Amino acid sequence: MSGKEKKSFVLRVDNAMYEALERWAADEFRSVNGQMEWIIAKALREAGRDKKGKDKKT
Repeated sequence: MSGKEKKSFVLRVDNAMYEALERWAADEFRSVNGQMEWIIAKALREAGRDKKGKDKKT
């Protein structure tokens, strides 16, 4: 999958977590989906992995 294509999936979170994500996203002028993408990308970078599948921990 290239960098432009996106895969969708269902993520279930409780109401309190969703509301917290919604506030955080609004504070940074992002949608909740955009905020989740940013959080996941940041976690991948911090774990030494990138979105292109170049895992450093193999």
